[in-house]
Amino acid sequence: MESIDEFQVIQSVLRGDREAYAALVRLYHGRVLSLCLSMLLDRAEAEDAAQEAFVKAFASLNQYTRNASFSAWLYRIASNHCLDLLRKRKRQKTDSLDGLMEQKGDSVSDFESKIPEKSGSGAEKQETLDLAMRVLGTLPPDYRQVLILRELEGLTYEEISSVLKCSLDAVKSRLRRARQQLQEKARHFLNPQSFTK
Repeated sequence: MESIDEFQVIQSVLRGDREAYAALVRLYHGRVLSLCLSMLLDRAEAEDAAQEAFVKAFASLNQYTRNASFSAWLYRIASNHCLDLLRKRKRQKTDSLDGLMEQKGDSVSDFESKIPEKSGSGAEKQETLDLAMRVLGTLPPDYRQVLILRELEGLTYEEISSVLKCSLDAVKSRLRRARQQLQEKARHFLNPQSFTK
């Protein structure tokens, strides 16, 4: 990742240099897209959501203050936009765990051994990632959101608190409940110890 002074870039944009915003987009596009994809579970919808998050961030750049990191502020915009999209869906399009078991059969029993960082072909890694995203998709959006911010994006509890606009205790509590629910739903697919860190 290139090293830039985010606040200096923001000040340039606010002074009228709209092109300077492209540096922030380049810096955070992959992470925002990943966040949106993790929440929406649909590539095309995630790409649209990420683009909209950057547009919204640009439109409200004058409201950004340095008391939160720019990335946390941007994640708040992106995750709130994704939650809005999820709320607009008449019903969430997720498979039941029974449906996943029927569809994947015995292949889910060795799910843990096929984690992408370990071994296997590109197709196996993609299949494992797709299955993980679908299992994550069985969680309510607010639980999915807090897990993604902590486990996939690596945000601190303080940053998550800033993104979600809630207390540290609320973050810890929501994360604990999200992990418990994920353990419960994924017990057929994963070693339960995987999510207790």
